[in-house]
Amino acid sequence: MKKGKTLEELGAELQRQRKARQDFVADTRKLVMQTTPKKSTLRMTVKNKLEEFTVGLVAHQQIASRLGITYRYYQKMQEQAPALLDENVNTWFQDTPEQRMIRVLDGKVRAFLSNRYRRLDNLELCAAVLPVIKKMKGADIVSCEITESHLYIKVINKRMKAEVAVGDAVQAGFVVSNSEVGLGSVRVEPLVFRLVCKNGLICKDFAQKKYHVGRQISESEEAAYELYSEETLRQDDKSFFMKVGDIVSAAVDEAKFQLTVDRMRETMHVPLEHEPVQEVKLLAEKFQLTENERGNIFHQLFKGGDISRYGLMNAVTAASQLCTDYERATDLERIGGEILAMPIPTRLLPEGKSLRQRIPRLSSAMPMKELASA
Repeated sequence: MKKGKTLEELGAELQRQRKARQDFVADTRKLVMQTTPKKSTLRMTVKNKLEEFTVGLVAHQQIASRLGITYRYYQKMQEQAPALLDENVNTWFQDTPEQRMIRVLDGKVRAFLSNRYRRLDNLELCAAVLPVIKKMKGADIVSCEITESHLYIKVINKRMKAEVAVGDAVQAGFVVSNSEVGLGSVRVEPLVFRLVCKNGLICKDFAQKKYHVGRQISESEEAAYELYSEETLRQDDKSFFMKVGDIVSAAVDEAKFQLTVDRMRETMHVPLEHEPVQEVKLLAEKFQLTENERGNIFHQLFKGGDISRYGLMNAVTAASQLCTDYERATDLERIGGEILAMPIPTRLLPEGKSLRQRIPRLSSAMPMKELASA
């Protein structure tokens, strides 16, 4: 599991972002985008003053989606015909007018959202959940990070441990995550931490979510206006974050953890349906893995020597530690959980011989050209 920031570093960055951020609600007819081969800017008038902000990647994706432009074509225009992109975007801003929330950080538009988007911000979330985590006996924050799109806090409970197999112990935990830019709800997801390799697996089952949907912000005669009501926001969201705190306090559930461990034991007895190279290739296609990720997973599978479903799952979570990007590493931990959630075959085997005994091991004599081609 990637470490990310220390808790102190996370707190300092959240405080810095709080001071640097700006939120606006704007009529799209008053917005103008201008693109060069290097960047796009969005102009708007706020309190009779012209403001100009760079457009970030997430905001570009959200603008394309909202205007019904396929993102691949949007990118092509951005790279090869900037004037055409501006003509498309600015025309649809005029012809399909609406109020949009525009979130800005460090002079960059980081999100282009509905005016019903409920701002559930990272600092308030931490203020709600960190005291709850601190009171939990055996709880330890093992990793936390703030990325361009998400906040992550990963916690394990050292008091809740079980063995999947002899010498292969796991601990229960959970992940709290939030997106301030409209890329997901507030989530509390079960986490299993494998001690032998320090891998984390985010379970698909039993996750809890709270969505960023609130009251619609009324229209204003101004071209754009900034939202300053921090105290109002705190009061409005107090009960919401209390509920999130309750979910966190119950996140490490012994019964659910045992069900997960039992499921992991079952996957140890499920052989891969295809040869390892083909299995990793199919996995890459299903989850849109990069060539580098695909190679890392195969290498970890080969290194572990276990070609059961359990071995594949562990290869994926081990590969997550090789990602340079924290966000992507977390994605791979979730893919490990997707593998765990796959249906277990119900077919019976000949009496007197367990399926585990029939699962072959990867041979160290396996041709290295297969490893390279993976």
